[in-house]
Amino acid sequence: MTSTAQRAELQAQIWKIANDVRGSVDGWDFKQFVLGTLFYRFISENFTNYIEGGDESVNYASLSDEVITPEIKEDAIKTKGYFIYPSQLFSNIAKNASTNTNLNTDLAAIFSAIESSANGYPSEEDIKGLFADFDTTSNRLGNTVEDKNSRLTAVIKGVAGLGFGNFEDNHIDLFGDAYEFLISNYAANAGKSGGEFFTPQNVSKLIAQLAMHKQETVNKIYDPAAGSGSLLLQAKKHFDAHIIEDGFFGQEINHTTYNLARMNMFLHNINYDKFNIQLGNTLTDPQLRDDKPFDAIVSNPPYSVKWIGSDDPTLINDDRFAPAGVLAPKSKADFAFVLHALSYLSSKGRAAIVCFPGIFYRSGAEQKIRKYLVDNNFVETVISLAPNLFFGTSIAVNILVLSKSKKENTTQFIDASGEGFFKKETNNNILTDEHIEEIMKMFDSKGNVEYVAASIDNNKIAENDYNLSVSSYVEAKDTREKIDIIELNQEISKTVEKIDALRANIDVIIKEIEA
Repeated sequence: MTSTAQRAELQAQIWKIANDVRGSVDGWDFKQFVLGTLFYRFISENFTNYIEGGDESVNYASLSDEVITPEIKEDAIKTKGYFIYPSQLFSNIAKNASTNTNLNTDLAAIFSAIESSANGYPSEEDIKGLFADFDTTSNRLGNTVEDKNSRLTAVIKGVAGLGFGNFEDNHIDLFGDAYEFLISNYAANAGKSGGEFFTPQNVSKLIAQLAMHKQETVNKIYDPAAGSGSLLLQAKKHFDAHIIEDGFFGQEINHTTYNLARMNMFLHNINYDKFNIQLGNTLTDPQLRDDKPFDAIVSNPPYSVKWIGSDDPTLINDDRFAPAGVLAPKSKADFAFVLHALSYLSSKGRAAIVCFPGIFYRSGAEQKIRKYLVDNNFVETVISLAPNLFFGTSIAVNILVLSKSKKENTTQFIDASGEGFFKKETNNNILTDEHIEEIMKMFDSKGNVEYVAASIDNNKIAENDYNLSVSSYVEAKDTREKIDIIELNQEISKTVEKIDALRANIDVIIKEIEA
């Protein structure tokens, strides 16, 4: 079976499990149990593979917990970031799940033990709370212990039956792909809330390429609104691992999504010492100031959310916002995220940020922030995308590319919203690899392309009230049918002559009848 066919079969199986097992539970609420079980299996097999070290004579799952020495445990935690005893492995729990009357409480104890194994070690913050949303005592699983155990058994058996093959082969990619497939499907079926934590992979790929363009190496990559980590992981997927030297960084405000992001890192084989995902409000409580600057920043922050803004008088003195001399409006935090990203960007790097179109033409504080960005030559490109590319919204969003190393005092505008830049697929439009390649060619060349791309002198943008809307600088192609007026008049004249002749014939006929 080809890898593509294997992935497709796995995806079909795992989505069937997710739907069959949940019963009357809403899919959005039930996602934690399916995703958590998949993660539990992954870290169990990952840990087993590490302990066995390729020695076929060692079968870690069959060992007694008592043979584990403190030295073995300490060495493993220092390397993997956590520890799992043989009795706690997914495979051993799955064997007896259907007959274990204490399954839900046993799982809760195992998850707590895995998390607490990192206490006092450098990995503590990366492991802490990973299973917080996998609540095995939740009434969402059923009203009785028997009901809870029955549903947990069904999920465990289903995930245990997924054919991932040998772990040391392409197993890791399959686990990561399955996890992202699940997240993507949950997002697609969750309406607006789905789009808040997952950026579709095709858009993520474009954003990652924009941020990483022509950088032979980047020190580290950062997402200030990390969601489930999908944007950060696109950089890992599409660029050699060595290009990103010091790892993956992000901050996420939603606790459940923060856990999803950390799980996502592990599932894509990014070890605890190569990622740092923090929980908290990026705008009012930034957690990664000591880690900046970043050579690559990718982000799809929430559109036009409210924030404290000018109600906190200290924020105007914050080094992220102070240079612009004004704060983003309290009702629309979009430019607060933009200024935050710019502050965290290195002198050689790029930030690629998904933005709501309104911020590029509205007046007031947002116009003043645009003035700051244009006058200081930070805006490299504004790209208008097609509508309906994202989950939960049909709006045609823009991508803002920021750079601190521009040489030309111009700003590029690309209109990639037309039919030649998307493919209709089910309920959403998608960007294909060909569309992404075409956009990247224009981004790289900075050349003018009729009806599609234009590079505009920043002085002209200033004269236009610092409007950064793509439509203000890229003329839309007139797709209306062209009409030759002279030819049309001739046709009308001929038609009128025919009508006059027909009327004359009718008059003759009527006279003959009346006679």
